[in-house]
Amino acid sequence: MGNELVALGGAFLAAGLVARFGRRIGLPTIPLFMLAGIVFGPHTPGVALVQDPAELAVLASLGLVFLLFYLGLEFTIDDLIGGGRRLTAAGGIYLLLNVGGGLVFGFALGWGAREALVIGGVLGISSSAIVTKLLVELRRLANPETRLILGIIVVEDLFVALYLAILQPVLSGTQGAGATLTSFGRAFAFLVVLGVVARWGSRLVSQLVSSDDDELFTVCFVGLAVFVAGLADKVGVSEAIGAFMIGVVFAASPSADRIKRLVLPLRDAFAAVFFFAFGLSIEVGDVGSVAAPICAAVALTALLNAAAGLAAGRLYRLGAESTTNVAVTILARGEFSLVLASTAAAAGLDRRLSPFVAGYVLVLAVAGPLLAGHTRWISRHVPAPLITPGGAR
Repeated sequence: MGNELVALGGAFLAAGLVARFGRRIGLPTIPLFMLAGIVFGPHTPGVALVQDPAELAVLASLGLVFLLFYLGLEFTIDDLIGGGRRLTAAGGIYLLLNVGGGLVFGFALGWGAREALVIGGVLGISSSAIVTKLLVELRRLANPETRLILGIIVVEDLFVALYLAILQPVLSGTQGAGATLTSFGRAFAFLVVLGVVARWGSRLVSQLVSSDDDELFTVCFVGLAVFVAGLADKVGVSEAIGAFMIGVVFAASPSADRIKRLVLPLRDAFAAVFFFAFGLSIEVGDVGSVAAPICAAVALTALLNAAAGLAAGRLYRLGAESTTNVAVTILARGEFSLVLASTAAAAGLDRRLSPFVAGYVLVLAVAGPLLAGHTRWISRHVPAPLITPGGAR
């Protein structure tokens, strides 16, 4: 037990120290946690805090559960309905361009059909964690484009739930149309049930776990979140989706703000282990072997995000700087890409996927925040015909 505790404590400490150093120069924590895992992992010369990434598997899974649970708490079903057709159109344009372009890119690589489906999601979905943190750190919550940015994130989050539900039976190798339809039907039914509970049963679920004592309340809602995540995994849906949907259930309850406050330290601590554990599985040499696809994917993502941002900006009649903020803020990729990479690795897909995703996420998780801090300068170089005349800011 001593070795396991030393490894776990070392993982927390290494991730924290590396991230603290990076924060001093304005870098986000996600790629730094991954970097700590790479540096102190078994594939890099020097001190190896953890020899086998499987040693942190359960704790990393908890990190995934808390991360997706917290993301679910960020919005309710009514948030999307209240956005109207314009928000749905903006989110649809973003997904069509980015996920569609990612799928085309994935098939062009020639690594396999299942690998292409994973790459489509990796390239198509931005990091909710990084985007939210950027809006807070750059003090843009009151900006006219922020509602649009958050709305696109909401659309993405809903798409994530459906995409993983569809992808799960494909990655699990389910054979035959009947078996595939059965697997998908079970996953879809699970999502429908949780969706119904989220729409009409939030107060009842909240009362089930409610307590005036923070300790007992935390134990109860954490237990429910982990239980539903495990149940989701058993019925063939990713545990990430189970956690995400139970978060949506609580989002519409009177206890939502209190749960956010109580679960935040758990999310931060265990999410660090999740990203650290992912870094443990990465061999730097392997990342170098897929450097060309990584560069091509980054360039394609930047181009598609720019196009989607310009389209959304014209739809909302935004000015040059606000339009640039939309395009650049949502550029970063993070947790969902890593979730897909982990799922692909567990399914035995092409070994190049993990280093490809790791390198891709590292580049965009660093480049996105850096570019977002300079959107005023970038907006001056956006061709005037692409911007709505007289748009807001």
